[in-house]
Amino acid sequence: MTDHLTTRQGRRIAYERLAGQGPGIVFLGGFRSDMEGTKALYLRDLAQEQGRAFLRFDYSGHGQSDGAFEAGGIGDWFADALAVIRDLTEGPQVLVGSSMGGWISLLVAGAMPERIAGLVTIAAAPDFTEDGFWADFTDQQRTTVMRDGRIELPSDYSEEPYVITRRLIEDGRDHLVLRRPLVLPFPVRFLQGTADVDVPMAWALRLLEHAEGPDLRLALVKGADHRFSTPDCLAMIASAVDEVLWRG
Repeated sequence: MTDHLTTRQGRRIAYERLAGQGPGIVFLGGFRSDMEGTKALYLRDLAQEQGRAFLRFDYSGHGQSDGAFEAGGIGDWFADALAVIRDLTEGPQVLVGSSMGGWISLLVAGAMPERIAGLVTIAAAPDFTEDGFWADFTDQQRTTVMRDGRIELPSDYSEEPYVITRRLIEDGRDHLVLRRPLVLPFPVRFLQGTADVDVPMAWALRLLEHAEGPDLRLALVKGADHRFSTPDCLAMIASAVDEVLWRG
């Protein structure tokens, strides 16, 4: 059943929460994604089978949450994640971050390390606004987004284009994690497909090299794409979650 939480910033966030034993599992979705995706539902069912607490939610401007997508930025969605974890969970949590959710989960882990039992990322895309969008823009596109405040890009996942705003780019620069120390003092598993055309394999290697912690591992899956949602990939996510739960 979907409920809503109103954050301190006044944003109304849709979520689904399952009661159960801890540590709980929190799923953080990707850019323009929502909590009805294959991975979120798979983890919900897995948690239900195990009697484990579980939380999934939509960032503001995403899915069933209020707000306009174009008005949001990394800082807003980070604040949304902090709010739902602080207000809707108890005790240590395992964060499972997909794509942009991987970036958000790293920010959350830095803000509340005492609440994190472990971290699993799937095609993590830290700093993608800078290293993806901005780095790939032509000079003309950079001029357009800075002058007009927005630019439209074609999407492989929707008929509607991606709208990239100047605010998204500038706000992203305030939350970069690969330009500063990144300490992860708990079990971490990074999962990455080699056929991912949205998040290059080199990003996963850079994240592994940059992060510091006692138990960091990267698993590369040959042929897996950005969705990482085949039965084998889903089983690998479940295994990674179980592993960090056991080691944490």
